Amino acid sequence: MLKVNFYELNTVDDSQLLFAVIMARYEGKWIFVRHKNRSTWEIPGGHREENENINITASRELIEETGAEDFSIVPVSFYSVNTGEAVTFGKLFYADVKSLGELPDYEITEIRLFDNIPESLTYPLIQPYLFKKIEGFCESNRS
Repeated sequence: MLKVNFYELNTVDDSQLLFAVIMARYEGKWIFVRHKNRSTWEIPGGHREENENINITASRELIEETGAEDFSIVPVSFYSVNTGEAVTFGKLFYADVKSLGELPDYEITEIRLFDNIPESLTYPLIQPYLFKKIEGFCESNRS
């Protein structure tokens, strides 16, 4: 059984963080991306490069996967995914995208803006939890 857990910032050792996931909004809508080898939607994010600061990973992945040009990005929490065989850790971010440019020619073939989380997800046992965490973050930070 897959289990997603959340942790306060600065409570997981940096060396354990393998992924950065960025829940991003543009013009009041959520950005989801589609990998060129899949027909499903996912939250922008990806693997941390060797010796890369996880915050740099987040900005790099947001740019590479959405074409974001002007944005603010903040860390929200750490998370883990326990598959029953292994536990992996990542850092979850929220980004407010002000402008989108050309989508780089990497692994993402399409971005789409949604009012809510789409039904057809690449990781349906993980992404809804990350989305809900960001929704809670946005609600508690409304001014």
